[in-house]
Amino acid sequence: MSIDQEACLFSGTSHPELAKLIASHNKMKLGSARVDSFPDGEIFVQIQENVRGKVAFIVQSLAHRPNYYLMELLIMIDALKRASAKSIVVLLPYYAYSRQDRKDKGRVPITAKLVANLLETAGASRVLTMDLHTDQIQGFFDIPSDNLQARPALAQKIKAHDINLESTVIAAPDIGSVRLVKAMADQLKTDFVIIDKRRLDAETVEHSPIIGDVKEKTVVFVDDMCSTAKTLCRAAEACKKAGAKDVFATVTHGVFAKEAIENIEKSPIEKIWISNTIAQDSSKKSSKIEEVSIAHLFGEGIRCVLYKNSMSSLFTP
Repeated sequence: MSIDQEACLFSGTSHPELAKLIASHNKMKLGSARVDSFPDGEIFVQIQENVRGKVAFIVQSLAHRPNYYLMELLIMIDALKRASAKSIVVLLPYYAYSRQDRKDKGRVPITAKLVANLLETAGASRVLTMDLHTDQIQGFFDIPSDNLQARPALAQKIKAHDINLESTVIAAPDIGSVRLVKAMADQLKTDFVIIDKRRLDAETVEHSPIIGDVKEKTVVFVDDMCSTAKTLCRAAEACKKAGAKDVFATVTHGVFAKEAIENIEKSPIEKIWISNTIAQDSSKKSSKIEEVSIAHLFGEGIRCVLYKNSMSSLFTP
């Protein structure tokens, strides 16, 4: 039985290019769905093919317009549920509202949990996402959830760039990235360092001394998300002042809000490799930024779900 006979793959409007790449990897036909708006802005969705008894997959990345794309996703889930899909698996390359994952001060929401509740209530049977901001978000779901990792694809890109790994250190631009950094350092068999920071407000950070040695080293920063790029660029400047030879970076989610591209262009970072979990604005380009496709990881994730294979095989190159 071909994969198209038992499954169907649909795309929201947030990142159709990634959906096409995932479909191509699995030799699947991308399902037809009409997504439109009423004059007052309400979202209209119609699934334009038979999904009865099939496992339906939806690709939707919740970046740039998170409120709109989240609502669109919920409506698509509801449409598939009412069209008698056997189960509905959400491929969520970028999980919006993940930074608010705990009550760290009085009278604040836990939006990462709220999004999980909304997806479940709408009718999602399973969620596949990538490099969640914190691992604990997986525990917010009462349905199966898989947190894929961009590390295998990004590690291959680092190796392909012909960097001398013997004189390379993997760096964390803040304490929150230590888990990702340690995993990448283990993958590449290198040391790692930490550039600690103290957040003063939503946009301002203050860096502390570097924990570790970067003198005469090639530094590769690893982070899950880059929004304004201020943290990354200031950490890169701190490493250069401490004697680092070259500075590179890998980022899973290139959110690139506000003046991020301008900050990157002015920084000492030579190259930033980002995964294509988020559609990039073609008008905001930089020669320092290079995309690395993770479509094959989501494609194989679909196969693991359909054929009941282990997801752990996707975590190594």
